[in-house]
Order: sequence, then C-alpha cells, then structure tokens
Amino acid sequence: MRIDILSIFPGYFDIPINEGILKIARDKGLLIIKTIDIRDFTEDKHRQVDDYPYGGGPGMVMKPDPVFKAVESVLHEHPESWRQQARTVLLTPRGKQFDQSMAAEFAGEERIVLICGHYEGIDERVHQKVSDEVSIGDYVLSGGEPAALVFVDAITRLLKGVLGSAESLAEESFIEGLLEYPQYTRPALYEGMKVPDVLLSGDHAKIASWKRMESIRQTYKIRPDILKKASLSQAEKDFIKALNEQKDKGEGKDEQDRVV
Repeated sequence: MRIDILSIFPGYFDIPINEGILKIARDKGLLIIKTIDIRDFTEDKHRQVDDYPYGGGPGMVMKPDPVFKAVESVLHEHPESWRQQARTVLLTPRGKQFDQSMAAEFAGEERIVLICGHYEGIDERVHQKVSDEVSIGDYVLSGGEPAALVFVDAITRLLKGVLGSAESLAEESFIEGLLEYPQYTRPALYEGMKVPDVLLSGDHAKIASWKRMESIRQTYKIRPDILKKASLSQAEKDFIKALNEQKDKGEGKDEQDRVV
C-alpha cells in the first residue's frame, strides 16, 4: 500500500511515521508513506495557500489550485491504472465518521491520497473532486494532520503481515462490534486487586467463555450504542437482559474477579 499525505505542515509526520506500527509496516515493505507540502504547488513568492472567503465570514479558506496540483503530482507518478484506482480522501468534519469497518475497507486499497485541510475550511470545489470525505469524530481539531495519523494507523495495523499475531488482530476492540475484554498480567495480586481466578485455572474453555462475556459486559457499560452491531447468541442476549435487570435494581457495580 502507498499513502501520500498532502499537508501544509508535512514535518508534523516526521516522527510518527518512523515509530511503532508504521515503522514496522514500512520496514517490512508493506507500506509506503510520502508527505507532500501543498505550499510547493503555489505560484506566488509568499507561497500562499489560503485566501478570504467570498461572501465574507471569519478566518481564511484553503485555495483549491495548490491542492489540485498537489494531488495531480502524486497521481501522475504512476500508470493510468493506478491513478484510476486511487482513493482521494479529504479529512473534514463533514465527512463520514471513521470506524473499524471503514478502516478495514481502506486497508484493502493499494493507493490512498490523504488531504489535510486547515484554517476555517477548504474551497468547496475540493470537496466535489475527492472520492471520499472522512471525519474521525465530532470535535474540532486545528487541522487534518492529527486525523490523518489516526486514519493511517488504524488501517496499517490491518494490513496482512504487519502484526505479529493474527489472533491479536481478531480479538481487538470493535472487530465483532464489542469492546475488548479486561486483560491482566503478573503479579496475580497487586495492592489488594487480584486477577480473576478463571484466568489462572488453565481451563481454556472457561477462559474463552469468560473473555466473551466480559467483552459483552464492558461494551454494555461503556459503549452500549455499539452492542447492536454484535452477533450474539441467545445465552448472550439473556446475559444482557440480566445486566439490564441488575441496573434497574441498582446493582450494576461489578466485582473485579467475578466469573461468568
């Protein structure tokens, strides 16, 4: 996979793309990341990428011409077939909200161009030309750069061969519409808090059952809105019903070492 990131602050990415999972993917030859300075495609001596908005309004708006030229420059580095397949993604608050299923979709692409907006917004004609508009959440950022890093990290870890363990990927949060179960390591007892007995039992069937039910419990407590995405057995639906009954009775506080 190749990802080109277009930004007026390309230096923002220097450290992140050379650390952690992104470095691993690049070192394995599974990912190529290039950063492009949109200012390099301006034509004035001040390298101006923004201007006042028509019709008035606060702040400045990114001009379309440098952005279009930057996109064309990276697309024309490759044959026509690649240019046609490339996904051009604008990081914008009005985009479709990024989630795990979207990350999996983009992880199947070979070529992605990310455009980082800035200032009060970007010229509407850029919105009209891109293939995708993506938002990472309902909050305000100073620019598209942090969103681009979130996007790249989320899809990179899904590339085949990047993570050391396929099982680790399969059990991560949101993969099945559930948050991940609680995890523990040594020591078994720390400041009065103990690891659940079932995890020390060596009984793999019971451990698997505990992990599944605790994933459901965590999701119920923290993100009940995503439970509807999960595929649940009748026993698991009954478990949620019991959690509802506990909540109604004011008995929602869990014991840390409870075994289900």
